[in-house]
Amino acid sequence: MRSTGRARAAGDAADGPRPPRAAELLVLLCSVGAALAAVAQPLVLGATLDLLLAGGAPARWLLLSAGLLLGELLLDSLTALFTGRCTAGWTAAVRLRALGGLLDCVPDRARDLTPGDVGTRLTLNAADAGAAPAARAALAASLVTPVGALVALAFVDVWVALCVLAGLPALGLVLRTFARDTGASVAAYQRVQSEVATRLLEALDGAATIAAAGTAGRERARVLAPLPELAALGRRMWALHGRALGRSGVLVPLLVLAATGVGGLRLASGALSVGGLLAAARYTQLAAGVGGAASLLGAIVRGREARARTLALERLPALVHGTRALPPGGPGALELRGVRVVRGGREVLRADGLRIPGGATVAVVGRGGAGKSVLVAVAGRLTDPDEGEVLLDGVPLDTLSREALRAEVAFAFERPVLGEGTVAEAVAAGPRSLSPDQVRAALTAAGADGFVRRLPHGDGTPLPAAPLSGGEHQRLGLARAFAHAGRLLIMDDATSSLDTATEHEVDRALRGSPRPGTRLVVAHRPSVAGRADLVVWLEDGRVRAVGTHRELWGVPGYRAVFGGDGGGSGEAGVRARGAGAPGLRGAAEGARP
Repeated sequence: MRSTGRARAAGDAADGPRPPRAAELLVLLCSVGAALAAVAQPLVLGATLDLLLAGGAPARWLLLSAGLLLGELLLDSLTALFTGRCTAGWTAAVRLRALGGLLDCVPDRARDLTPGDVGTRLTLNAADAGAAPAARAALAASLVTPVGALVALAFVDVWVALCVLAGLPALGLVLRTFARDTGASVAAYQRVQSEVATRLLEALDGAATIAAAGTAGRERARVLAPLPELAALGRRMWALHGRALGRSGVLVPLLVLAATGVGGLRLASGALSVGGLLAAARYTQLAAGVGGAASLLGAIVRGREARARTLALERLPALVHGTRALPPGGPGALELRGVRVVRGGREVLRADGLRIPGGATVAVVGRGGAGKSVLVAVAGRLTDPDEGEVLLDGVPLDTLSREALRAEVAFAFERPVLGEGTVAEAVAAGPRSLSPDQVRAALTAAGADGFVRRLPHGDGTPLPAAPLSGGEHQRLGLARAFAHAGRLLIMDDATSSLDTATEHEVDRALRGSPRPGTRLVVAHRPSVAGRADLVVWLEDGRVRAVGTHRELWGVPGYRAVFGGDGGGSGEAGVRARGAGAPGLRGAAEGARP
């Protein structure tokens, strides 16, 4: 059997747009150019001053100094422009790649990520990660300045250069300590940010319940409970930043003072000119400017931790699709062989030898947590089993191409996501190209045509402008599933918001569909199971029995699934005899004698 999914490769190996490397390179080039201009200025100014003191003509040197100053200003402006473009491009690329990984992943592998956590990763974290490349380029350029200044200082006076060189390791140690201590604080800060966002979204989702219960104060306290920890982490981050700046703020003046003293002694001895002393003092300040890299280093550390969080979305395991197609005209026969699904070290589904004949309507029933949604997810390949295989018309699902799989297997869910287009666009969205008549037929089949006609613009009404109830929203999801269903339609609690009469009409329309196919329906009502050709009864993740609703109704444990007389769950189970569904047999594994 194929692996459940593949871990996405880091960085560029994942699907998605390539980050704008050109903008990052331009930031680096402009920053380096500005740094070189800054390094050249003290030497030119020193030479100009010496010429003035000697009574020479410094016009050429003055023009060169002015040109260097204007060049530095121009390059700084270009650096700011390209930094904005680089940050925007990288942020968009990081965000789209993370979103692509989230949308392509195996759905049940993303369930541990709360909406607030995902939102934080795609917004704040993506922005921090997007700012890091420009900060790296600026940091690299900022190191050009002290190195170039140190080289130029050695050219002016080697003894002053040695004095400055002796003090630089202390500044480097300050930066190293800052980078080490900041990383852990930033990661913890981003984690708590995500927790606050998650609690806030939960509160907004349940706003009506909170208002009705009068628990707004308690809910506000719950949402804001992580704020003290967030504030403490924020204060620690600023303390680390301030400590690094403070230490460098003390070391730099001391270094400049020591270098100026050495330069003064060299001037007094005649080994250094006045212009040389001016250049030496300026170069000392530039060489000690390595302490100013703390802000850039902080942005890089934040970006690195944020990138790790967005990469977690990129690397979510995605289904690997094959290249095969289904045989034409197949009835939609489904078979599960040796299927076993494990989540969190616990077996949540085991099904072996479960066969569903093509064209049958099969209800999947069981108590909460029995494995119903896991079974239908495996049957429609929203996830792969950890062991075994699932076959549709004799073809393993994991060997099908993405196009073949989604064209023939359709899902309808309890809470369908319809987007923000019109009603017709929401129904038409899918693997098949639908005509307006087909869209209207699907709306009729789902019992949605009545309320759609009453909308301001009928099926041309934008969804944000359509005041839909939960049941109406669910019927639009059903219409979309009906319109695109091929040989297998899976309805995972997709009629829970419908009244019994509407549900019965939907079932009757579905049975009269020109593309009958096989239907797998998660059922919670005995009426749904009663209208099905067969019932798959799950208990504790195992198939206890397969048969008709009439056959199974005699077992108290089965009646208890629907809230009826439970009797003793240890009473004899039912082995399917295939009545009304030739070829279907009871599940040997998990069936109780």
